[in-house]
Amino acid sequence: MTLKNARELRGLKQYQAAKMLGISVDTLSNYERGKSYPDIPVLRKIEKLYGIKYAQIIFLPLDYDKTVNSL
Repeated sequence: MTLKNARELRGLKQYQAAKMLGISVDTLSNYERGKSYPDIPVLRKIEKLYGIKYAQIIFLPLDYDKTVNSL
């Protein structure tokens, strides 16, 4: 499950989840798009907020947009 899917399954908008995680909307957006990755303390908050384990989350690769757009 992608990070975005996990958030949406909880019925949260990006700004709501970002506030609950104590990060900016831009930061969460970057995590969801694979532009950057959360550190361990934020990962723990994500696990708790979304009710899933780290191992269940699919983090998109940094070049995901290039891969998808080139198909």
